[in-house]
Amino acid sequence: MQSSFYTTRLPGAAHWSLIMRRGTEMRLTDLNGGGNVGMLFYNPHNLLERYNAPDTLKCQHTFKLTHGNCLYSDMGRIFCSVVGDDLGWHETVCGNVDAKTVKKRWGKRDYQNDRNDWHQNGHDAFLVELTKYGLGRADLAANVNWFSKVAADMDGNLSLVPGHSPAGSSVHLRFEMETLVLLHTCPHPLNQAETYPYHAVEIELGLAWPVADDDYCKNFRPENQRGFQNNALYHLGA
Repeated sequence: MQSSFYTTRLPGAAHWSLIMRRGTEMRLTDLNGGGNVGMLFYNPHNLLERYNAPDTLKCQHTFKLTHGNCLYSDMGRIFCSVVGDDLGWHETVCGNVDAKTVKKRWGKRDYQNDRNDWHQNGHDAFLVELTKYGLGRADLAANVNWFSKVAADMDGNLSLVPGHSPAGSSVHLRFEMETLVLLHTCPHPLNQAETYPYHAVEIELGLAWPVADDDYCKNFRPENQRGFQNNALYHLGA
């Protein structure tokens, strides 16, 4: 990050949204370890354009996200690039935990009665943020789960890898186009903790270094070259 101009802390079971400008960077830090940050991306100038997890994975020949990966829209453009990562694995296939699962696993608590000790779920957290922009349930897409790693057994069953993200782990996102970002700090859907996991995250916003010809993310995969070309055309108005 070239320079930082804003830092905040988002507690567990919380959600937020903001617009990141092209050429800005977001650094997420898992303050206490074991955290999960669900995230979605939309084009604020065309809300029909949003993050596409299948295209992001298949065009980069991967099942995980880490340093070098770019996160694609459903129009072949790049919302952001992972320019720094302490963990080497973040997943984008398991989606969100919903209210029914949270109630069954940890019991029901709502904000009206329990205030900051409530049990929020990722599905409803995203819906609250989507409503602010005139979007709804039909606009939900497969999301990223930063700081979370999943493993598959011989039968293909997925489970959350415990202890994957130690305290202080961070991931850095550089935004390649103006992007509406939705995020929450609700549990990963495969989290089997005995008690509802509250994990805070620090969010630091700043200016990114300019993208050079030898940029690691731009050259990480041949497909990323095309993605950056698509962005260039978009910014030219073509």
